[in-house]
Amino acid sequence: MAEEVSRHVKNKQVMFKDYITGFPEESDMYVNTDNTLILKLPQDSNGILLLKNLYLAVDPYMRLLMQKFDTSGVFSPFTPNTPLRGYGVARILESRDPKFETGDLVWGTTGWEEYSVSTNTEGFFKIQHTDVPLSYYTGILGMPGMTAYSGFFELCSPKKGEYVFVSSASGAVGQLVGQFAKSLGCYVVGSAGSEEKVNLLKNKLGFDEAFNYKEEPDLDVALKRYFPEGIDIYFDNVGGKMLDAVLLNMKFLGRIALCGMVSQYNNLERPEGVHNLISGIFKALRIEGLQVYRYYHLYPKFLEYILPLIHEGKVAYVEDIVEGLESGSAALAGLLRGRNVGKQVIVVARE
Repeated sequence: MAEEVSRHVKNKQVMFKDYITGFPEESDMYVNTDNTLILKLPQDSNGILLLKNLYLAVDPYMRLLMQKFDTSGVFSPFTPNTPLRGYGVARILESRDPKFETGDLVWGTTGWEEYSVSTNTEGFFKIQHTDVPLSYYTGILGMPGMTAYSGFFELCSPKKGEYVFVSSASGAVGQLVGQFAKSLGCYVVGSAGSEEKVNLLKNKLGFDEAFNYKEEPDLDVALKRYFPEGIDIYFDNVGGKMLDAVLLNMKFLGRIALCGMVSQYNNLERPEGVHNLISGIFKALRIEGLQVYRYYHLYPKFLEYILPLIHEGKVAYVEDIVEGLESGSAALAGLLRGRNVGKQVIVVARE
């Protein structure tokens, strides 16, 4: 009995309070310090992992899960009064799955808590390369990196010299799409929501041009200024008015990757309509939604591509890191108001 008692630990958690409308507030989440966990899996359990969470990703799609919303099985909403969940990096404290061993580092979907028990081991990737910051596996080497890679190279079929536009370009995905496009010899313009982010795009991330969409009264005019001959590829992270303006400025046979629509996430009850979709017919556009999990089989190929770029300093990656689960609520609320600069990450524990 004494041995079992000694395995009990406090398990701090960030809890989802209840379904919301509009922008999330910090008060829509709360920290639970009363939860305890036995750091031992049941003897007869199979296909289960006991995890110590190290880093948690804060991602825009999490806003969708804060209300009841038909996502056709891609996601399921958060459950009130349970921990939020999202992508993260963890150490396996105990494995009952033959694909993983105790002590392995992994990335995948986990709870916003210090320790998690996962019964969905198929969603985890073993971390083989530890000569880079572990936090990178919440971003450039994790889901956002795969999203940028598969969305740009697989969906958009880019060619050298093409004209590429990326919205929300300083975010976890956008900053990589722009750099991938530049490495291929494309002309790249990004949009962002502050002068700080615009300067980051041009001076650190290598975009040819960037603009603050909040200072553009007419997005159609702004796009014609940067793309007088039109856009070949649009990597869409925001939807709404930006997507509508882009449709007017696409070239014939242009490609649009629908990666995210952050402008709509806080207004799903009355989403903005797209008025210029007829341009898709006139210009023979290919418009496709991106679901990154369909491309996870390419992860080894992606690592072969991205790791040398990181080691050689040929790709930059910007993180916005906060310490502690107590910072989680503010980080998520701030992300959806554009306060972050780069990939938003929560440090749960450093090794």
